[in-house]
Amino acid sequence: MRRLALLLCAAFVAIAAPSAAGGKPFDPKPWLDDLAQMRAAMAAHYANLEWAVFDRGAELDDYFARARKRIENAQDDGSARAAFDGLIRRLGDGHVEIEWPNPRSPQTKALPDICADAGFDSTKSAAPLAAQAQGYAPLAAGTFPAGVIAVSGHRVGILKIGIFSPEGTPSLCRDAMAALAIVPRAPCPDDCMDRIGKWADARMTQDFIARIEALQRARIDTLLIDVTGNGGGSEWAEAAARMVTGIRLKAERMDFARGAQWAKEFADAEATLRDAAGTASPEDRIFLLSLADRAAQKRRVAETPCDSAPLWKEQRPGCAWLGEGFYASGMVGSADPERLRGKPWASAIFTPMEYPYREGVWRGPLIVLVDGESWSATEEFAATLQDNRAALIMGEATGGAGCGHTDGSAPVVLGHSGGKLLLPDCARIRADGTNEVRGIAPDLAVGWGRHDGPHLRAAAFLAKLPEAVARAQKPGQ
Repeated sequence: MRRLALLLCAAFVAIAAPSAAGGKPFDPKPWLDDLAQMRAAMAAHYANLEWAVFDRGAELDDYFARARKRIENAQDDGSARAAFDGLIRRLGDGHVEIEWPNPRSPQTKALPDICADAGFDSTKSAAPLAAQAQGYAPLAAGTFPAGVIAVSGHRVGILKIGIFSPEGTPSLCRDAMAALAIVPRAPCPDDCMDRIGKWADARMTQDFIARIEALQRARIDTLLIDVTGNGGGSEWAEAAARMVTGIRLKAERMDFARGAQWAKEFADAEATLRDAAGTASPEDRIFLLSLADRAAQKRRVAETPCDSAPLWKEQRPGCAWLGEGFYASGMVGSADPERLRGKPWASAIFTPMEYPYREGVWRGPLIVLVDGESWSATEEFAATLQDNRAALIMGEATGGAGCGHTDGSAPVVLGHSGGKLLLPDCARIRADGTNEVRGIAPDLAVGWGRHDGPHLRAAAFLAKLPEAVARAQKPGQ
């Protein structure tokens, strides 16, 4: 009995006291410092801060207080990380996230995989939903899955965009390497990666046009773009939207978070435009210099801070939290691509010109199918078409990520944990003045259940498709 008591006592001591192997007890202070750093970063340049307070109804002080308490009561690093993740879930902004570092493990050095290093991964592309509906007849395989459904006397062409980027199709990378004579498994510096990206962008655009034309040859009278599950992508969304409608689209306004990043963006844009004006025709020179002047004005706004302290008290600041920017499509919101084609500065003012797109490849009735897993650039695509009354949006409300991280943005690296805090630095503003981050509400809701599988979802979509087709025949209604 005495021996058992001694063993129990020893076990208690082993549990209560840290062992030499176990190291020091968990210290919450460094994690609290990371939390304070996160709060300071949000207070300085979180683009959706004002939206979070007054539209989302976020109680930011309460969110941070809860996270602080969880960290103080944490027993290990995992519990502390969970406190940050919980705060982000409560905030409800699809572009606020923390990328936690992965534990390092010994690995043998592999040969370079250029396509993987460039981010090409087929799992990034969402699977088709509409294609699972009964009666769907697929076209031959291609970059974009496509097929036809006959419903209510109409032939509906179904075209799936799994991601607004070539990265979801590794074969585009492999084809680019072959066309550009890039040696596999050899080093591929930044300029090499850029060449692959530009080639893949162009081929993806050409494949998209070819797919629409193939559907037209199949005698469709209505086009449906399936972007369910599409997590976003690149500015190609602006080009894609302009290829599926005959309406000259106007892009959303894109506002910006004040600070050094956007000040540099506008300074660089001003310099580019003034340089371009030096060799432009007299008419183009006047146009480019006027845009350069506007970029200079916006740079001055970006350099002027706006104190966010009132927002944390649920009060409006005495200044505009966001600066008013240009457009999601660049420095102009709408343009005739044929008038810009061949001008060396075209893509600097209108980002769709980065791609060999054609306006209005499809000009008939248009439906866009979205769901709660449609995010970011997908929301840009749907919102632009909806705001211009160019498409009927059906499905369910999108996820709500809105504008994200522009090329000049960089994550905030938390000092203790090394987590990379990503905060959106821009906001796309819709025609009615609302922030796109709230998500895109469909014009026609599909009654999907929370736990419906693909077949149930496809059946519910098919049941609503006749109504969607009928409404799409009457643009603007």
